[in-house]
Amino acid sequence: MTNRRDIIKGLVTLPMAGVAAGGVLANPAPSKVAGRDYFKELGVRTFINAAGTYTALTASFMHPEVLEAYNYASKQYVGLNELQDKVGERIAELLKCEAAMVTAGAASAITLGTAGIVTGGDSEKAVRIPTDMTGMKTEVISQKSHRVGYDHAMRNCGLKVVEVETRKEMEATINENTAMLWFLNFANPNGKIQYEEFLEIAKKYKIPTMIDCAADVPPVENLWKYTEMGFDLVCFSGGKGLRGPQSAGLLLGRKDLIAAARRNAPPNGNTVGRGMKVNKEEVLGMLAAVEAYLKRDHAADWKLWESQVKLIGEAAASVKGVKYEIHVPEIANHVPSLNITWNESRVKISPNDVRMALRDGHPSIETVGGSENIGITTWMMNPGEERIVAKRIKEILEGAAA
Repeated sequence: MTNRRDIIKGLVTLPMAGVAAGGVLANPAPSKVAGRDYFKELGVRTFINAAGTYTALTASFMHPEVLEAYNYASKQYVGLNELQDKVGERIAELLKCEAAMVTAGAASAITLGTAGIVTGGDSEKAVRIPTDMTGMKTEVISQKSHRVGYDHAMRNCGLKVVEVETRKEMEATINENTAMLWFLNFANPNGKIQYEEFLEIAKKYKIPTMIDCAADVPPVENLWKYTEMGFDLVCFSGGKGLRGPQSAGLLLGRKDLIAAARRNAPPNGNTVGRGMKVNKEEVLGMLAAVEAYLKRDHAADWKLWESQVKLIGEAAASVKGVKYEIHVPEIANHVPSLNITWNESRVKISPNDVRMALRDGHPSIETVGGSENIGITTWMMNPGEERIVAKRIKEILEGAAA
């Protein structure tokens, strides 16, 4: 009788396939183009991305439609403001919001959105921030549980972040110097003031709101969920789930605030956003990324990711003492993810040593996790790479088994 371990062994030794469940590709396999191997020349090592859309790991591959738009734009000159106008109008239409602009990533969207709120689009004030805030509001209120290093993007504009925990504290903290209320989307479950109440407070005191949703697609509905909910400004990364240029992002929301943000952005000089340039290729690339993402078969993508992480989990669990679970983060990076654990008295290797072995092997594989687990996602892999990851993890764990 064929047992479970034999089945798994067979699975992980099958030839790599470019087509998975339903015949749908999660990521198109990179085309082989004759020419220089720049990374090899430079001694820069490439790897299989089993970790996710981390900036330090160069996030995601651009979809073919994005590359096509990027290359198209690279061969012609246009006025940058006009392109931003037209692309912004089209993205706003697609994402059901008043206005939109392409930014240099989600952090740039936060800075430019903040600058727009603080200056109101006044060019003279735009020149003065962050060093001379005369006549401008200089405080932003955030829940303590929503504090994160990325809120430095607001402090770039000369604002002080004031922490609160409860509705009572927030209402007591609001004053004539309060410029904005800030919300970190993935921290919603941890905060005492959740969406509806937060927006109710903002409306009561007529204070603009901004929400950071950098890594919060999928699901696709999130692209319009928060503007429809009532947030004045919403920030997304372009180079994560949307699979656009990594150095691009989106700022969505109220038309007047987007216009004000634009006055603090390139090509305008002497502004806090001058260094946050987005070139014509990235602007057009983001439009192509949004269009392509909206057209995808998201159910098929999900089914593929589930099958991939299950394959890797089953391969790991074929080693005695190893367990796995599939989980989906509630908000950010909301995709099927794998958590692998084992009894180190039976498999005598630490998770960190497994991560290092995967990274130092051939091909190199990047994973995440802590002192007690290995964390894996497959949504940023090329089709077939999940089989390589499954085989390598099985080999490493098997080699350490007592």
